[in-house]
Amino acid sequence: MNREIIKGKWNQLKGEVKVQWGKFTDDELDEIDGNYDKIVGKLQEKYGYEKDRAEKEADQFFTRYH
Repeated sequence: MNREIIKGKWNQLKGEVKVQWGKFTDDELDEIDGNYDKIVGKLQEKYGYEKDRAEKEADQFFTRYH
């Protein structure tokens, strides 16, 4: 999914993100605000993923909501 589309649809996607990655708090979702790099960073922080895995997880998730 195009990164601009993620940002534009962020309010719609936040609930799905919370279901997928339940460790994210509402405040963190507000902080991320649809920024792809912040999503990847939070996946690394919260789940201990390597950057490549975090990017792959994010890409797979957002491809479903294309």
